[in-house]
Amino acid sequence: MDEMDKYKCVVRKNINYTCFENDWAYDIKMVDELIDLIVEIMTLPDTTTVRIGGIEKNVALVKSQFMKLKKAHIEYVINCLKKNTTKISNIHAYLLTTLYNAPLTMDSYYQAKVNYDLYGNS
Repeated sequence: MDEMDKYKCVVRKNINYTCFENDWAYDIKMVDELIDLIVEIMTLPDTTTVRIGGIEKNVALVKSQFMKLKKAHIEYVINCLKKNTTKISNIHAYLLTTLYNAPLTMDSYYQAKVNYDLYGNS
């Protein structure tokens, strides 16, 4: 098993991939694309950098953030992508940034949504 396959197995386990396979609500091709993007980063040498949100970041930091991704984060990224109505000129960069930020922003996003739904329509 080569390095890419090993990382793909780890990522699939982290995000509970079998739940996506068995849930018709999610396009498995989209999940597979996100996994491939994550694995692409995971196989880069630690001495390189990757652009996240327009800022060069050490790839070791990005790898650390990607290893925190769980099923809920992947669902969050897919839902954000589906709700987006603006033109995305660089989908690769957009998805990398969204994946990187998911563990940092998901809880606050859902809290703000709940607050709006409960109190924002008065």
